Amino acid sequence: MTHSSPPTPRTAPVDVVLPCLDEAAALPWVLARIPAGWRAIVVDNGSTDGSAEIARGLGATVVHEPRRGFGAACHTGLLAADADIVCFCDCDASLDPALLIPFVRAVRDGHSDLVLGRRRPQGRGAWPPHARLGNLALARMLRRRTGLRLHDLGPLRAARRTELLGLGLTDRRSGYPLQMVVRAADAGWRVEEREVPYRPRTGRSKVTGTWRGTWHAVRDMRTVLHQPPLATRPQETAR
Repeated sequence: MTHSSPPTPRTAPVDVVLPCLDEAAALPWVLARIPAGWRAIVVDNGSTDGSAEIARGLGATVVHEPRRGFGAACHTGLLAADADIVCFCDCDASLDPALLIPFVRAVRDGHSDLVLGRRRPQGRGAWPPHARLGNLALARMLRRRTGLRLHDLGPLRAARRTELLGLGLTDRRSGYPLQMVVRAADAGWRVEEREVPYRPRTGRSKVTGTWRGTWHAVRDMRTVLHQPPLATRPQETAR
């Protein structure tokens, strides 16, 4: 991980991790909706369209993760964060970061340990059928594995940074979001789901935009579901 913009002079109350791969068209919309006082951490995962420069110009903290993978980008952002509460959001304009405000409030007030967004598609093309079916199947497998009655494993979420690091997350591909939920459940976290509008993304999805991408994501997540619970999870402080 290498920093390409200077650290903020003070710790923001909330850090929002935004994994980014060629999202130049979506970044202005997304960054304009980061709540006032929060810090946007854009994790550039090998963009070739100037995404990093655009994000930096719009005031975001930019870090680079050369290893391709959604989990690699998310975890690099988590390690770059220093706020008490860390949020995650896609960087493709499908989800509004301002929706995270009540998520953060629930975590800060002690009502929940992990808050997830249950996506509700807005308009045609927001959520392709193959991606929705894959998500539904995984939610059912998650219920059998953990007992959590969730309907979605979407990317919009909030939790405390120290506790997230304590989960010892190891997946660096598409299984990262699921591993977070599985290990949180194993640790006895209070996991809450809230409905959020899901817009058609700007640009083409790198994961669920095709049947092949969806299959690879489901395969990664099935691997996570078959991992045995960890008896101990050491605190992770470095990559």
